[in-house]
Amino acid sequence: MIRVLKVIFILFVWSSFGFKGKPYKETKHVGKSISDFSLLNIDRTHISFKTYPNAKGFIIVFTCNHCPFAKLYPERLNALNLKYSSLGVPLLAINSMDTAVYEEESFDLMRAKAMREKTNFPYLYDVTQSVGKSFGADHTPHAFILWKENEQWIIKYAGAIDDNGEHPELANSFIENTLTELLANKAISNPETASFGCRIYYRK
Repeated sequence: MIRVLKVIFILFVWSSFGFKGKPYKETKHVGKSISDFSLLNIDRTHISFKTYPNAKGFIIVFTCNHCPFAKLYPERLNALNLKYSSLGVPLLAINSMDTAVYEEESFDLMRAKAMREKTNFPYLYDVTQSVGKSFGADHTPHAFILWKENEQWIIKYAGAIDDNGEHPELANSFIENTLTELLANKAISNPETASFGCRIYYRK
C-alpha cells in the first residue's frame, strides 16, 4: 500500500510539471564525445558501437525496470527504433541503475521486462555504471542522440524523449525533431531539454 501511495505521489508531482521537457539555459552534455563501450544485452550477447558498422548515429535511452516514468515509454521506444534503425540510427536502451539499491534492476528482471514488452531493441546492462557516468545520465528515462563526426560519436541532443509522458498522442517528440534535422543536415533547433524521471544514483 505504501509503495502504491509513493508511485501516486510521484506521478502527481510530475503531472504538476505537465510532463514537459524544458530547455536548459546552458547545455551540459551536447558536443561531448562518447567512447565506445561493450555491454551485456538481454540476449546475452555484447553490444557496442562496432556492432553497427554502418550507423550514422544512435538513439541512446537510459531507462530501468522500476521507474513509473520509464514504464510510460516502451511502445514509443519500439516505434522509434522501428522507424530510425532502417535510416541508420538504431536505438539502444541502457540500465545504469544501482542493483544494490534497487533489487528490481537485476539482469534477469531486465530480460523478463523486455520479453513482456516485446522490446525490438537492445536493452543493455551497465553493471559498473561506467557508461551512465560517461554520458552524465541523470534520470530514467534520459535520452541522447549521438552522431558520427570525424570518426567520433558526438552528443547532439540530450534530455527528455518528448514533452508528454502521459498522453503519447499529444506528445511533441524531441527525438524525432532532432533526427529530422540531423538527417537533413540542418542545425538542431532544440539540442537539450530537462529530463524528468527517477534519479540515477551512482556508486562512488
